[in-house]
Amino acid sequence: MQITINGESRTVEGSPNLSELVQSLGLQVSATVIERNGEIVDKSQFEQIQVEPGDQLELVRFVGGG
Repeated sequence: MQITINGESRTVEGSPNLSELVQSLGLQVSATVIERNGEIVDKSQFEQIQVEPGDQLELVRFVGGG
């Protein structure tokens, strides 16, 4: 299926949930914020929400430093 991640069109196999998608991108779920189709998704919902064709996702990753 085709989705958009951070403005870039991507093909995703199957129907992953948001948590699986984040992990497949090599990101840590605990350090990632997702906006799906204009709405921020609560982390507690990542495993319940399936990615759907045409979804527009913005992923923001938090990094620490000092």
